[in-house]
Amino acid sequence: MFRFANPGYLYALYAVPALAALFWYLIIRGNKLLGGFAQKKLQSIIMPNFSRPKTILKYAILLLAIALLIISAADPQIGTSMQEVKQTGIDVYICLDVSLSMKADDIKPNRLEKAKYQISTLIRKLKGDRIGLAIFAGEAYVQFPLTTDYSAAGLFLDAVDFNSVPQPGTAIASVIDLAVKSFDYRTSTQKVIVLITDGEDHEGDIDKSVADAVSKNIKVYCIGLGSLQGSPIPVNNAQGQAVDFKKDNEGNPVITKLDEPILQHIASEGNGKYFRGSNYEDNLDKIYSDLSSLQKAEFGIKKITQFEDRFYYFLAPAIILLLIEFFLSERKSPLFTRLNKRLGFE
Repeated sequence: MFRFANPGYLYALYAVPALAALFWYLIIRGNKLLGGFAQKKLQSIIMPNFSRPKTILKYAILLLAIALLIISAADPQIGTSMQEVKQTGIDVYICLDVSLSMKADDIKPNRLEKAKYQISTLIRKLKGDRIGLAIFAGEAYVQFPLTTDYSAAGLFLDAVDFNSVPQPGTAIASVIDLAVKSFDYRTSTQKVIVLITDGEDHEGDIDKSVADAVSKNIKVYCIGLGSLQGSPIPVNNAQGQAVDFKKDNEGNPVITKLDEPILQHIASEGNGKYFRGSNYEDNLDKIYSDLSSLQKAEFGIKKITQFEDRFYYFLAPAIILLLIEFFLSERKSPLFTRLNKRLGFE
């Protein structure tokens, strides 16, 4: 099996033909200008030892060396062996509130963006644990199921915004039920739900949902985002700039407050912990540190190919070519005299 460890560097290869075309254009233009200045016989008198074919050869060698250096930087690798690695860890389902109240900026830049940043930071730290994401407002949906593909998880997280769930509300009970149903019970992994919300305007029978989770040995942690004093909900224009605040039927700004008691109750009944979000602390990181002490269970076997670097197959010739280009002069030599005549340079 063959691959490049850094395939992004290969895009630089597009510059090689562009440089070749530029050089050829300059050669042709230079010949025309020189032809307008002096005839070929006079040119051979003025520049008796100059060899254009050797100039072209030097540049061709340089271009080839550049191409080889780019390929070397991309780090070509060859798979040498296949190994089976046991996957162990815990299963974490994050339930993220995307209702309009999460637009409030009492947590900077706003409650939702702060939560997404913490989730993104957690994803980058994960090693072997499976993570899933459910989003909710008036309804709950799975944004991505339990996975160890952290790159894909990051992409799906980036796509989350306030339009991801059009129904207004805060369906906490529904999202807990959804997370409970979405776990893989064929494995004995420790299962954890992390609820990130301001807890306001909750709907459904939360106690029943939490009790169902506990009966399946699922721990429920909560992170409350927002302030107890409350904050207005910005209304943004098409450019994303805040131009007003959401108002009630009487024209007064709607103030959204953190409903801390309900989240403390959920965490207590769910055998988890409650954390109040802030501008400075990463509460999700604290939760994961707490979860790291839990016993990890095997949930699958993953086949991994061992790769060995082969960049030096391209680096060594590139260095040799650069040395040749450096020591190759542009003076005429018997070897190039005949080629010089055939190309019409004499």
